[in-house]
Amino acid sequence: MKIVAHGIDLVELGRIAEVLERHGERFLDRVFTQREQADAAGVKRRVEKLAGRFAAKEAVLKLIGTGWRGKIAWTDIEVVNGEMGEPVVNVSGEVKRIADEMGVEQMTLSITHTAELAMASVVALRGVE
Repeated sequence: MKIVAHGIDLVELGRIAEVLERHGERFLDRVFTQREQADAAGVKRRVEKLAGRFAAKEAVLKLIGTGWRGKIAWTDIEVVNGEMGEPVVNVSGEVKRIADEMGVEQMTLSITHTAELAMASVVALRGVE
């Protein structure tokens, strides 16, 4: 197994709360898939969950080396919970195309929070069995 790339991002929860208050559904629909929105709707700390997912999306964009531009949509990156509750990243569209070109076979994701910050780290792997 070989590490192909790494991306990391840190987000202030207050910033996400502010954008949510200002732009509401427009922000949610632009950045998060319907599944991500549904997952966040049912939790006690909604802003924390959304901020972690936002940080994960930014970390993936850093991992593929593009940032958010061109044909990339925020919803090309979806963060869901795996069988054990761990965060899992799924990519589609332009992000998947770029990741495939890089030889990425799997992305592993870790998200952490404090009362004020959310951080995500994504590692891209090749040679996964």
